[in-house]
Amino acid sequence: MKQNLLALITMRLPTLSKGQRLIAQYILSHYDRAAYMTAARLGALVAVSESTVVRFANELGFAGYPEMQRALQELARTNMTAAQRMEVADNLFDSNNVLDKVLDSDADKIRHTLDAIDRAAFEAAVEKIVSARNIYILGVRSSAALAEFLTFNFRMMFDNVRAVEGKTGTEIFEQLLNVGPEDVLIAISFPRYSKRTVRAVEFAHDAGTDVVALTDSATSPLAKGADQLLIASSDMASFVDSLVAPLSIINAMIAAVSMRRHDEVAKRLHRLEKIWDEYDVYDKNS
Repeated sequence: MKQNLLALITMRLPTLSKGQRLIAQYILSHYDRAAYMTAARLGALVAVSESTVVRFANELGFAGYPEMQRALQELARTNMTAAQRMEVADNLFDSNNVLDKVLDSDADKIRHTLDAIDRAAFEAAVEKIVSARNIYILGVRSSAALAEFLTFNFRMMFDNVRAVEGKTGTEIFEQLLNVGPEDVLIAISFPRYSKRTVRAVEFAHDAGTDVVALTDSATSPLAKGADQLLIASSDMASFVDSLVAPLSIINAMIAAVSMRRHDEVAKRLHRLEKIWDEYDVYDKNS
């Protein structure tokens, strides 16, 4: 219903009551703002009662307003421009308590992710990673930071880690040219989803490569080509998404993989410590 929600509202417009038409017209013009309003606030804005807003949601086939709001938020997150996101975030947060609001919101995302994570998929992903011929890691734009962090840590454990650089679509496919069934691709993408990452997942999936997708929902375009789907709660902190929950999953992945390869990883880290000492990598004065 996510992609067709605005079309559904448009189609139902002539059959709605006067008050419901006011709600519909506002949503059609400002769905990005409406998505983050309570039923009471939306009703007050268009001069109808809160109960009228709830009935409007029911009229569209939703069990209640919260369900319709989630559909609107999903639509907003995947379609809003950065400028629209910033405007919505400014309305969500009070400048006097933005620190508290954002940190509380991030903590909620981690708790929600922990409650909903597919543990079997996580364990299967860890198994594929530790047994892979090559580990390819891809994340572009805002997800590039997550991919870089995972690559940095996996390279301390393995020699077979390949960071897929995502500057252009053709470069990605060139780097994935030799992927096959013995490899694993860890693909990371959150709204607004990168087309390059989506196409890379399709390419790897068609080559028989195991795909671990770290994204925000089962409706993500990465989900279709994923063998293991790891869902992390993500929502707007400003014009970008909060990525604390996906980073927590990555931390858990690093810990789980290192435990599975404990002896091998321990030997590598001892060797690395000697190199770091010899070449004075870290400041030990403190």
